[in-house]
Amino acid sequence: MIIRFLRLAAAAALLAACGADAACGAEARAADAQAFVRTSPRDPRYFELSDGRPYIPIGLNMVGPPSPDKGFAGMEEWLKNLSANRGNFVRVWLSSPYFDIENKRSGQYEEGQARHIDELLAAARRHNIRLKLCLEHFRVFDGTSWANKPLHLVANGGPAESVADFFDGRRSRDQFKRKLAWFAARCGSDPVVFGWELWNEVNCVKGGDVFAWTEIMLAELHRLFPRNLCMQSLGSHDGDWSRRYYPRMMVLPGNDVAQVHRYLDTGAGYKVCHGPVDVLAADAVAEIQKLSPGRPILLAESGAVEPRHSGPFKLYAKDADGIILHDVLFAPFFCGAAGPGHIWHWDHYVAKNNLWRHFARFAAVVEGVDPPAESFAAADLPHEALRVRALRGRRTFLAWLRDTENTWQAELAEGKPPRRIAGQSLRLPDGLATDGAAVRTYDPWQDRWAPARVEQGRVALPEFSRSLVVRIDLMK
Repeated sequence: MIIRFLRLAAAAALLAACGADAACGAEARAADAQAFVRTSPRDPRYFELSDGRPYIPIGLNMVGPPSPDKGFAGMEEWLKNLSANRGNFVRVWLSSPYFDIENKRSGQYEEGQARHIDELLAAARRHNIRLKLCLEHFRVFDGTSWANKPLHLVANGGPAESVADFFDGRRSRDQFKRKLAWFAARCGSDPVVFGWELWNEVNCVKGGDVFAWTEIMLAELHRLFPRNLCMQSLGSHDGDWSRRYYPRMMVLPGNDVAQVHRYLDTGAGYKVCHGPVDVLAADAVAEIQKLSPGRPILLAESGAVEPRHSGPFKLYAKDADGIILHDVLFAPFFCGAAGPGHIWHWDHYVAKNNLWRHFARFAAVVEGVDPPAESFAAADLPHEALRVRALRGRRTFLAWLRDTENTWQAELAEGKPPRRIAGQSLRLPDGLATDGAAVRTYDPWQDRWAPARVEQGRVALPEFSRSLVVRIDLMK
């Protein structure tokens, strides 16, 4: 009750501070602050707020502050930059050093770390950003991985004899439930939380029945956080090894969001992961659509790595224009995902190259679009020079056009500048009535909208490089 009172008071203070000239915008932000994200009852492939307004999660992974020993300021700056570019979503690891409440002794929660989480939630509210909170990420107890957490061993005062015992043992399961209850008591059922994620890439832990554990803990999350989304994540879907996990996880009861991780990785087993980023992202979404057609899908981790995840992609330094980020953002949504892709390497790549503008460019394309109301059908359209991915809805037609010759290999590895594409047109799907419709193109590299004409079922395209969006607001 106290938490709810404080949130309402904060919303009222925001309205008072904004003044009469900004009242409408402040009212919208105040309404956002009280609305939860949910799977839309109008179309379960998409999200909406609990007051019925659409919600498209535009953001990225941002595990923790750049220098945990120096405090929260660096992360605050990232959140500020994202928000200024119309981002509204961040995934955070509560098990990262700055936020980990269980960092000294198993089952004991540090108040200083808890205050860091309070700080995070307050900053997210200030910047109108919702948080996906990932609870844990360790993989081993024996020091053979970067993701090591031996404090849970019996020998160190913990409940588990091994990693397998942590997942399968009654004592460890009960302790983890108590941790979830601690978060419920501390954070409440908070609308700033997009959702709770149990584990980062749970299939990468070394032992135990992670599916049985996940099913139990998802049910517990739903009981404790009935108004928040609950979910689980798996490792990069980049080889046959991952096929034993994804089909089962995508249909697991209580897993509200069908998530997939996939990177540009020339060491991956699947050749698709070696090629154009928009293609590997689109293929990942298509894979999950087959497994879980009735749930919202997110490409929840993506980007580029050195072979077999041996480090951040060395060619990031050459990607000053952000072609990898652009493809991660645009490809999933235009293939029917519930939002853009969420890139990793927020620090090595996005912040270092100052690529925040790309979030605003994606937001511009979907401004005013209500995906659950559209009942979008995704399709690839034929074109001799472009990959065209389109969404056809009741009120809106959207198409993203990507130059087939402009790839990371061509531009970053070989140094070929993007070509200028001129004199092209796009053939629209049969039966798309454009009489009286508003037809526009958007160049996300120039942040430029332009009116377009339709003649004999084709949209005349302006000159552009790399990619272009066609948007048609239909008359209904």
